[in-house]
Amino acid sequence: MSRDVVALETVRKAYRLADQPFWALKGVSFAVERGEMVALMGPSGSGKTTLMNIIGLLDSPTDGRYLLNGDDVSDLSEFDRAVLRNETIGFVFQAFHLLPRLTALENVETPLTYGGYGRRSRRQRALEMLERVGLPDKADSVPSTLSGGQRQRVAVARALSTNPALLLADEPTGNLDTRTGNEILALFHELNREGATILVVTHEAEIAAQTSRTVRVRDGLVESDVAHPPAPRGAGPATGSVEHEPAI
Repeated sequence: MSRDVVALETVRKAYRLADQPFWALKGVSFAVERGEMVALMGPSGSGKTTLMNIIGLLDSPTDGRYLLNGDDVSDLSEFDRAVLRNETIGFVFQAFHLLPRLTALENVETPLTYGGYGRRSRRQRALEMLERVGLPDKADSVPSTLSGGQRQRVAVARALSTNPALLLADEPTGNLDTRTGNEILALFHELNREGATILVVTHEAEIAAQTSRTVRVRDGLVESDVAHPPAPRGAGPATGSVEHEPAI
């Protein structure tokens, strides 16, 4: 098994604007090792969203290579990307994206339904995941009756249900107050200590500082790749950093 869950090798992405190519990514290279918790940052227009979409198998690169769990997934068809995405990547979004008419349990079951799990095993796995995020008593609740923090926990449970290789969190605390956001971050840290590989897309330096590394993109390139020394147990986020040359 590959040491890297995510490995990008000189990835470029072009879109057509007024019959001219616009290069959103101009040769991005970096990797996320198994068990890491990495922050991805970048200003508006930096290529961060395009990069996240490629990593999440929502889009494919124009050229370069994207290896997921050691397998080159750069040229997969849209159908094959969708199948692999459901099996391999768990998404947590700022806006939760829970289905409003379904209960918490049914929302968590959704990826398992597409994955071909039987009804009994699907329900058992979903119940286990709700318990894992501290919501065993909310299985029959619909999203409108849950707090923002509870809805995000349901979203995390849903993301974990297929035991994904990568948890991809896009501004996961953006719709939460500070205290609730810290609770969600604490849950991510707990999952990471248990071995989960997590990529957090964020614009908040305070959140990025609590990860093991921060990768910054600007103008379609990796501007910096900074490793944060681990904070002592019980201490706050690390304030020092060690910068590495971006891979080219």
